[in-house]
Amino acid sequence: MPSYLAPSSGSSYTIVNNSPTDHPDDSVDTDQRSPAEQLVDLNEMLLVQNRIKEGARNFLNIPNVADDLREKVVEELNMAQSKIDAINKRIEIQTKAKTPSVSGSTRRRFVANQSAKPKEDTDEKSGDDFRTALSNASSCIASLAALSRPNPSSPSSPAPVFPSPADTDRQRVELMTKLVAIIQRNMRVRYEVNLPDVMRAVIPALADKASQKCRATAYRLIRHMLIDADSIKRIGEQTLDWYIIRSLTRDNKFVMEKEQVIKLIRTVVEVGTVRNDSGGSTGSRKVPLSGAVMRAFVAVAEHTEDPFRSICIQTLAEILVIDTDLVARTGGIRFLLHALGEGPLEIAPLLASAFLHIVDSPRTRGYLQVGADLEMAFSAVTDAYGKGPDHADRMRGCTKVIQLMLRSWSGLMYFCMDNMRAIRSLIDTLRIPSLDTREIILDMFFDLLNIKTPEWYKTFLDGRRLTMYRKTRGPNEPRPPSEQHPERAHQKLKLTDQYIALMVMVFTNAGLLDALTGMLEESTSGSNLSRKATLLMAEVLQMANRVLPLSVASQIQTIPRIFSMASNYTDGEHRIVGTTAMSAIDSFNRNHTRLEPNTLKGSRPRANSAEDAIRRGQRQVEQVKLKMSMQMDDKTFQASLLETQVIVTKDYNVWKFDLLQELIEGPLLNPKRLEEAIKVSRFMRRLMVFFHPFGSGMRFCELPKTKANHRWLKLGCSLLTTLTASPDGVRYLSTEDPFLPQIMKCFAQLDPSNAALDSDPLFSKKRVADRMTYGYLVMLGTLSKTKEGIELLQKFKIFTAFYHLSELKNREDLVREIIENLDYNIDGHSRIVLSKTLTSSFAHIRLFATRHLGDMIRSSPTANAWTLRLLLTQLYDPEPHVCELAVTYLRDVCESKDILQLVVEMQPTMDHLGEIGHPLLLKFISTPVGFRYLYDVGYVSREMDIWFHERNIYYVVQVEVFLAKVFSNLGIPDGDDNLAFEGTVPPHFYGEMAKTDLGCQILQEKGHFAEFAEFIRRHSDENEDPELILKLKSILWVVGNIGATEGGLPFLEEEEIIPTVLDIAQNSQIPSVRGTCFFVLGLISSTSQGAEILDDYHWEATLSPLGLPTGLCVPVDLDVFISLPPWTQRLPDKSESRLMPPTSQTELDVITAIHNLANTVIANAASRSLARMKSRPEFKSIFASPTMFFRALHTVSTQRYRLPVRRYILDLFTIELDADVVAAISEAAKSLKAHPSFKPSRESNRVSMFGPLGRPRRSSESDDDEGELDADDEPPNPPVGEQPVISLRPVTRTVGFDV
Repeated sequence: MPSYLAPSSGSSYTIVNNSPTDHPDDSVDTDQRSPAEQLVDLNEMLLVQNRIKEGARNFLNIPNVADDLREKVVEELNMAQSKIDAINKRIEIQTKAKTPSVSGSTRRRFVANQSAKPKEDTDEKSGDDFRTALSNASSCIASLAALSRPNPSSPSSPAPVFPSPADTDRQRVELMTKLVAIIQRNMRVRYEVNLPDVMRAVIPALADKASQKCRATAYRLIRHMLIDADSIKRIGEQTLDWYIIRSLTRDNKFVMEKEQVIKLIRTVVEVGTVRNDSGGSTGSRKVPLSGAVMRAFVAVAEHTEDPFRSICIQTLAEILVIDTDLVARTGGIRFLLHALGEGPLEIAPLLASAFLHIVDSPRTRGYLQVGADLEMAFSAVTDAYGKGPDHADRMRGCTKVIQLMLRSWSGLMYFCMDNMRAIRSLIDTLRIPSLDTREIILDMFFDLLNIKTPEWYKTFLDGRRLTMYRKTRGPNEPRPPSEQHPERAHQKLKLTDQYIALMVMVFTNAGLLDALTGMLEESTSGSNLSRKATLLMAEVLQMANRVLPLSVASQIQTIPRIFSMASNYTDGEHRIVGTTAMSAIDSFNRNHTRLEPNTLKGSRPRANSAEDAIRRGQRQVEQVKLKMSMQMDDKTFQASLLETQVIVTKDYNVWKFDLLQELIEGPLLNPKRLEEAIKVSRFMRRLMVFFHPFGSGMRFCELPKTKANHRWLKLGCSLLTTLTASPDGVRYLSTEDPFLPQIMKCFAQLDPSNAALDSDPLFSKKRVADRMTYGYLVMLGTLSKTKEGIELLQKFKIFTAFYHLSELKNREDLVREIIENLDYNIDGHSRIVLSKTLTSSFAHIRLFATRHLGDMIRSSPTANAWTLRLLLTQLYDPEPHVCELAVTYLRDVCESKDILQLVVEMQPTMDHLGEIGHPLLLKFISTPVGFRYLYDVGYVSREMDIWFHERNIYYVVQVEVFLAKVFSNLGIPDGDDNLAFEGTVPPHFYGEMAKTDLGCQILQEKGHFAEFAEFIRRHSDENEDPELILKLKSILWVVGNIGATEGGLPFLEEEEIIPTVLDIAQNSQIPSVRGTCFFVLGLISSTSQGAEILDDYHWEATLSPLGLPTGLCVPVDLDVFISLPPWTQRLPDKSESRLMPPTSQTELDVITAIHNLANTVIANAASRSLARMKSRPEFKSIFASPTMFFRALHTVSTQRYRLPVRRYILDLFTIELDADVVAAISEAAKSLKAHPSFKPSRESNRVSMFGPLGRPRRSSESDDDEGELDADDEPPNPPVGEQPVISLRPVTRTVGFDV
């Protein structure tokens, strides 16, 4: 049995010094490695072996495990235990031998350190024992704390002895790594250790004088200690923020440290987020990160050369969704909007989704400014003019983001504000004649409207006639793959079609057709781009005719500019453009139905189609030819036999295949001719020898499996059909010809009970895959179609061979061929073979047999009880995939009332299926017979309570996830959701229940609908609490599904709930709630009565050509529904604590220059001023003062600075961050904090671009001397000499008359 987790090659050891030895393959030499590295690797290996041991124990607890498998697991468990003992012994040896062989002074320092440590328990044989792990963790924490305390002097030594910083770092790294390993191995330890003690021991490892590895390990340990929000609150008491800010500010040489601190921040976001109850917002949450840390994090995300920029942007997007106020307060929204428009393309969809989320709530979308913020996502398209062809890739990425945003309710309603200004600007880019990349924008509209582009579109774009494309096929020609496996038809996408109908209205109102017409006017000769614009116009017109109400579609269909140009006889060019466009649209519409494959599920060829006359004529010709061939005289028949060359030669290549086929399917159906071919001539014997598996010469089974050789398989099947149609032919196959006995001999070669198995059997996998050998199974399937053929198969025990083959695990290829080719119309062994494979001991065979059975039931024109009984048996299969597949097929075939009646009469038990069986049970509920059956067994009442309390919420989540997948993938997703929904509204318990009279009666008695209506009326204006909003959506879906039935609509009328739903759709502050109401109103319009009611409220339903509602409904007044109410931009609360102003002039000069660094215009002058100050002796104390250092930290934590500038500011100070400095900073924060009522004087707020105040600006200090401060910029050289002090005064000058 393989190990559950294989150890890495670098984590295995050979145990020495009279200790057990590991497996030779798992051992490596560790003598060349340091003791600390050996201990780390040993602990990692111990963790692996403990996991193996735990997994083996869990496996042994599983009941009904085979004995041989249990023995292997026990063997693995014993091996893991021996390895654990050996590793523990090795750890003990390494711990005892830890004292280094160094000089006497170093040894004395080491002994002094050890004397301050408590004695460690080195007995780690039971590494998975919690008490031992807790003891080891406490020992590590105490040792870390001891390293932080000053070492006492030894009594025998005249002076105190201190370890070197490198030794201290190494010991800290070893102890913290060991502690992390203990925590990973025993998660419970985190809950038992004292977190403040851990922090006090770890904080010194974060000091600047510590190594990068030490600081990185410390951050890693802190991250593993985080459990919940309370632990983060306790960590926050240790003033960790300044260390994090310092680490984030470091350059790219400190990659290891920055990686760990970013991981720590992500863990804080994940673990520490709590509901914000202080702000009065019910649905808001709070991320426990300070504004100072957030600004440092934003600076890292802004820096394009930082290796962690991408993960920082993603983290900011996550925080934006959780705590929008924090990101807005620290300047993160401004940066994320810039990244959305100008940042990496791979992150743009993530950022777009985050902003769409905050637009969905009125509380959070107030931070955005309409017309300036989210519109940045359009910038790559709207600003494409003059960018050149190199900008095309950027435009394509931008169009994907635009599609994502416009395919959501939040994005569509946001961009429809201000009279659709954003969408109009997008469409207006099509009016720029010199924009070469307009084809990308056209492709975007094709994708937005879900317009597929089949291969014949290229013919249209090339300007060729569509009537010349794809000529009519003959009846025997195979269908192309696109028609065998067609894409889902647009008609089936009811949910997405309703949304697309809304987008068609939005785009046409925004001027899409007018912009396309303008593209047509650019050239009279036509171009690829203009034809693509014509194609998009034709598709939009056809789509409007299909998904929009007649009154709305008719206004779109008028295309007044096209008609005006076509009828303009005064302007020849315009008339050419208009007539050409109308001709192309007319040609498209006339040929669209003919050229589009028939994609409707379960459809059949139309009786009045264009190909029907040809099919009838060909059938008549074939019947006449068959009748004439049956009446062939003797002389002609003999001549035909000779002409086939079968009697003349054995070489099948010389045989005339067409004549052979005509003879077999014609004259040989006459018993007299068949008898003559068998007895008189050698024709039949020579022909059958070719199909014999054994014999000399080239045989059928040796032919390669090619398309050309398939004709011989077809000939063999026709030959067997002809032989079984006559008693002489049956007798020939039974007694004279060895064809069937040889086939049986081939099957015997595969029988495991056969004593002498053939090394190269005829039905080997290779032969079946590469040769025509598989054709024998097709021929046997042909024999199973007739009673005579079945008798032959029984005589030669072919069915017995099939039974044996179905038990072979590795020959699923043969089983598949057998199941696919057998005919099951005659009751007998064929059905028994199918039943046996359905209950095979191998899951993959059962899965294939179930799929084949389901396809048989689907294609059958009538309901067969035996096939349904077999399919119901698969509901009890132990493999969940088989059960799920059986449920899927049953749900599909139960669309037929006859089949549903048969299934219900069989009364299958489906309680064991759980979630898998719900769709099928909902199908039962929709019929009176099925509802009565499930009501009697108690399913209805039980399920009704579950849906009332829980499953309604699950339903709305399921639907929204499906729609998100459809729109995010720009089409129909693959997977189970697609199979479950098929684009239509998934079945709802209350909706299916309302389809029967008994269901409506029980719904009335329970009173659930009255409670639903009351909840909608009470919470229709909810826009804060996400739980209430989700419940409101779920109840709206309940109302919609009930209202979609004839029996359920009276419930809505009785409670007068339709006006309330309409009011929510038009006035709700939540776009997703409006969208839910939009779909719900579409459901209500599914009935004629519901469509009439909605028409009174100016919501018009789409009708079919027969006048029946299609379930699509749109508002007549689009602006009332689609546009959100305007809002005033909400400015974030930036009331950071203010500091008392500096008291000395030098401090004021330094702080002023640091403030000036935030201004990109005067940043260079400020940096030079700071460099000069630092070089002067009177400023030396300023740059070494913790108080001034705090002022600088406070400045960069409350204003926006780029990462290089932040690094430059912190590097100005000659202060190394440690515990003492942090304590001094904390004290300065308390002493310098200004009272809220404090008002600084006007002089203390001076901001100068001249460097230190009161000094002149030299000409060499011009902003033009140097570029902006970059990441690689070094501080400028300090000036050599000091400048004389010059006091500046404003110059007064009188202009005009001096009165």
